[in-house]
Amino acid sequence: MHDTPPSVPDFTSWPSFPFEGDLQVKHLDDPVAVEPSRKGEGARECAACSAPDDAYIWVGERWRVRAMDRPTGLPMVLILESRSHLDLGDLPNLLAAELGVMTVRLERAIRSLDGVARVHVNRWGDGSAHLHLWFLARPYGRLQLRGTFLSLWDSILPPISEEQWRENLALVAAWLAEFGGRPLAEPSRIRWQAPSSIAAQLSASASAQEDDAIGVIEAAEEIPEPVGGEDAAAQPSDESTGEPGRR
Repeated sequence: MHDTPPSVPDFTSWPSFPFEGDLQVKHLDDPVAVEPSRKGEGARECAACSAPDDAYIWVGERWRVRAMDRPTGLPMVLILESRSHLDLGDLPNLLAAELGVMTVRLERAIRSLDGVARVHVNRWGDGSAHLHLWFLARPYGRLQLRGTFLSLWDSILPPISEEQWRENLALVAAWLAEFGGRPLAEPSRIRWQAPSSIAAQLSASASAQEDDAIGVIEAAEEIPEPVGGEDAAAQPSDESTGEPGRR
């Protein structure tokens, strides 16, 4: 006897839901007996542990902050990581206390940027075993982006300009450095060009960003290992499985 598919939930009619039209609920797979290892778990390499400091926008003694490798649809998307290879529930008391301080400090730094109304703080952890918290800035006045679906909108909206993105990174890094650590992000250099060449270059840059931008949902840290392990991960897929570069 076939199961009756569940009805589409009410939130699909919310103004913040980014899709419309005919929708249906996916079939739920049977649970697996043993879950696959995450990145940095078991014999799997940890990208965060092997990343150098210059891949981050700010570094401290026990914490580091990094960005995506290129602008996305939101004014700012940052990731707070512990230096030590620990997950959230493994933090000793010192790091647990510092996590609260760092979360508030980074939220304030991002919220200080022009055009930012709120900062969403998220932790999933199904893709990587190394502790990482996401900080997503919601643009001021964009009420349709309020709530649960902000990470989806990050992949849908056109990327912000690289100049604005780099300036925002530098401002956040400088804010954090007021309390210690080293800022590593710098604003874009001034490009001395004729107005006509500037317009052509900005147009080309915007097209490249729209083609290649990777949002929160596509980030390697949040893509769980497919059932079947490494062999299954090597098979072609409609999902992006490449890990975005670090800044």
